[in-house]
Amino acid sequence: MYATQALPHLVPLAEELDKNKVTPGVLGFIVFAALAVGVWLLMKSMNRHMGKVDFEEAPEAPGTAQASGASRSPGSAKRK
Repeated sequence: MYATQALPHLVPLAEELDKNKVTPGVLGFIVFAALAVGVWLLMKSMNRHMGKVDFEEAPEAPGTAQASGASRSPGSAKRK
C-alpha cells in the first residue's frame, strides 16, 4: 500500500483525537529549545578545545627505524 492510498484512511482517525491533548505545548517547545541550546554550547566548547590541540608526530629514534625496517616485507614502503 502506498502512502497516498493510506492517507484517506487516516483522516477520520485524526478527527477523532482530542486536539487539546495531542499538542506538545509550551513545555515541549521549552524542552526542545533547551536541547538545541545545549547542543550549540557543546559544539562551541568542542571547537574551542580542538583549536588548542597541537599535535606533531614524534620522529622515530634511529635505532628503532633500522630494526623495524628489517622485519618489513619486501614490497612495503616506509611511512614519512
